[in-house]
Amino acid sequence: MSRLTLRLPNTLHNQIRVLAEHEKTSINQYVVYALTRQVTQAYNVQEVPDKVIREQRAAYVALLESLGQASFEDIQEILDEREEGEMEPGLNPGVVEKLRERISEARES
Repeated sequence: MSRLTLRLPNTLHNQIRVLAEHEKTSINQYVVYALTRQVTQAYNVQEVPDKVIREQRAAYVALLESLGQASFEDIQEILDEREEGEMEPGLNPGVVEKLRERISEARES
């Protein structure tokens, strides 16, 4: 077993003491419990049951179906109403032009 010495503010020490008393345990045991709980929660991965996965997939598919598909005109209208902003890094006017060409080609087909 290892030893760890901590310097705590009096207010925190008092809070831990009260919590330990409430749990009817020593401060040391309470701190070990609290640290163990914190560390294990941070890395706790739980398997999702197949039933839950199926339900989530069905809900996702239903959502997609309820949203439907937007026409190119709808998309263009939304794009025309948006605010202009700064370009993302790597998104230069040449890339934007290529994207516009692809959108135009997709409309034609």
